[in-house]
Amino acid sequence: MINKSKLKQPIDILNIKKRKTSFEEVEKSLSDENALNESLRCLKCKNPPCVLGCPVGIKIPEFIDCISKGIISDAYQIISKDSFLPSICGRVCPQETQCEAKCVRGKAGQPVAIGRLERYVADKIKLEHFKSPKKGSNLKIAIVGSGPSGLTCAAQLCNLGYQADIFEALHIPGGVLTYGIPAFRLPRDVINFEIENLNRLGVKIYTNMVIGKTLTIDNLFEMGYSAVYISTGAGLPKLMGIPGEGLGGVYSSNEFLTRINLMHANKSDYDTPIKIPKRALVVGGGNVAMDVARSAVRLGADKVTVIYRREEAKMPARRDEILHAKEEGVEFIFSSTPIEFIGNSGKLEKVKYVNMKPTSEESSGKSHLVPVSGSEKEMEIDTAIISIGNSANKILVESEKSLEFRPDGRIVTDEATARTSRKYVYAGGDAVSGAATVILAMQAGKQAAYQIHKDLSIKSQT
Repeated sequence: MINKSKLKQPIDILNIKKRKTSFEEVEKSLSDENALNESLRCLKCKNPPCVLGCPVGIKIPEFIDCISKGIISDAYQIISKDSFLPSICGRVCPQETQCEAKCVRGKAGQPVAIGRLERYVADKIKLEHFKSPKKGSNLKIAIVGSGPSGLTCAAQLCNLGYQADIFEALHIPGGVLTYGIPAFRLPRDVINFEIENLNRLGVKIYTNMVIGKTLTIDNLFEMGYSAVYISTGAGLPKLMGIPGEGLGGVYSSNEFLTRINLMHANKSDYDTPIKIPKRALVVGGGNVAMDVARSAVRLGADKVTVIYRREEAKMPARRDEILHAKEEGVEFIFSSTPIEFIGNSGKLEKVKYVNMKPTSEESSGKSHLVPVSGSEKEMEIDTAIISIGNSANKILVESEKSLEFRPDGRIVTDEATARTSRKYVYAGGDAVSGAATVILAMQAGKQAAYQIHKDLSIKSQT
């Protein structure tokens, strides 16, 4: 049976009044009835283009078919063959530009809500349904970083029979999932669920371990690890390089979100140093900028403004995130950028910004921007959060001389194999590509695990 509806089944969304004062998750999972009806919209294509649009190759029609038959555990098993973080991916992956963008139903209506169905399956599953895989090897692999790439690589290696141990620099695992994404988009219990599931696979996670400081890669090999996968992410914030960035009240998005997500600055019973904004300005137009702006609303800011250097249509943030921000009262200034932060006695008081206009098209398809002469304006603010991207942390650059790095700190690898310049050391995710999406980091981790398995299998035969 096929549901001929051209529209996705609706989901419940937290009311706007509560959203402004709570970090409770905004979008809820599909109801059982709506999940069934949505699954029946799938056409079960013989050559499904949606699978080609998924970076990790989930067998999408197969798991959706299981939902339509009410076999949720089978749906989860199908998803888990290719994705080890389904409840996370179902929430934060940009399905609208990946699997759903390829969906045939989207040609004459809305595509099947693949992301919502993936989340629905993961949210229905309990840990006790699954058993740890049997170990097929005594070899141990060290994973540096517990973000989506490292978690995925570790899980895949466990399924291939290895012992995978993760070394995480922070005191809590999860990497960017934990410190970089607010709870109203990705609840902490969801991350904890996925990590506990990986623990059941046999993955061990050691926190407060800064590779390059606490231990070196040489140390890891001396400890008996047969290979090392580096997935340290891109946690170093980029700044604008304009006057006044050192004023009190100017934050990077990393610092602002980390203080909330890891140090509980949003809770009155935690003594976390953060300035509660009254008039906040967020610089940037991506998903992180939306996370920052919506977090500032929830902290109690009287006014939150996002300033973005291009027009709204070119904002890289997901459309739903922009819509939610507007619903929550966030204001937007487009085609403009700050040129100076102005303060008094070391504290931020104003921003001076200028309009931007496009000139010739660049090879990337984006136009080059230049300031509009005479368009300078000032606005009173007490907080500015800069969200214009991140780069790789350079701790490894300073400590690991056997690895080759790009000038910006990214690790040089062979794209097809994830191999670095050092034998049996691999790297992937944002540490190689620069800041990207969760699902692309997962793809890199999955591919690296297979390459490690291949290389160690060859080594054992020689």
